[in-house]
Amino acid sequence: MTNVHQQPDNPAWTDADLSVNPHVASDKASRVQRMFSAIAPSYDLNNRVHSMWRDQAWRRAAVKMAQLKAGEDVVDVACGTGDLSLAFDAAAHGLGSGSVTGIDFTHEMLAIAEQKQPAGRRISYLQGDAMNLPLPDACCDVVSIAFGIRNVADPAKAMAEFVRVLRPGGRVIVLEFSLPKNPLLLAGYNFYFKKVMPRTATLISGDRSGAYKYLPASVNTFIDRKGMTDLMHKAGLTEVVARPMTFGIAVCYRGVKR
Repeated sequence: MTNVHQQPDNPAWTDADLSVNPHVASDKASRVQRMFSAIAPSYDLNNRVHSMWRDQAWRRAAVKMAQLKAGEDVVDVACGTGDLSLAFDAAAHGLGSGSVTGIDFTHEMLAIAEQKQPAGRRISYLQGDAMNLPLPDACCDVVSIAFGIRNVADPAKAMAEFVRVLRPGGRVIVLEFSLPKNPLLLAGYNFYFKKVMPRTATLISGDRSGAYKYLPASVNTFIDRKGMTDLMHKAGLTEVVARPMTFGIAVCYRGVKR
């Protein structure tokens, strides 16, 4: 297995790359994969520290918005190290039945997710692309993606895939970073996000891929809340809602397939 930490001369994202919109990079997919391969071992710790331990609360809110019912099947796309998959698995277990499948682009993230499996229960993990899910049509009731749609090369194509694999009445749940609407909050947030977090996260991870410079750049240049709800409507979803959380730092979106 290649260790990206051993390739300091070949970072996934350089300052020059991030001086323009990273979402238009023609090789965005391969850069993102290399980036997550590099940061996988410290990913959970950095999530906790730099969200001030709010990231798990956001995931629990996403599960609640999915309105999971007994016997329903969940597909968690860009599942990473499995935190949202685990939250859905706990909800399904509480209802007595239902399945959870986690899909991610990066082997190193899935390896950690597998290690976090709860005793006596099993989430099925698959390596796959959000834009070409390795699943049949109409095979699940919930498709979720947490902090991953922003990293997909073509979010509209991914959204169409989410709708394809949903059964009628199924829900798409998108949890993603956003920007606070209040100007003072936005200024403070961007100072932390652009100046403080990249340094402290890099110290924790020892990362040389540029991941924690990419993160604020990718959030600040990604589609806004209206753009996301429009994307969901265009994919054919109805009853689309957006719920801001923690002063608008994160937003959970929900849409329903007819």
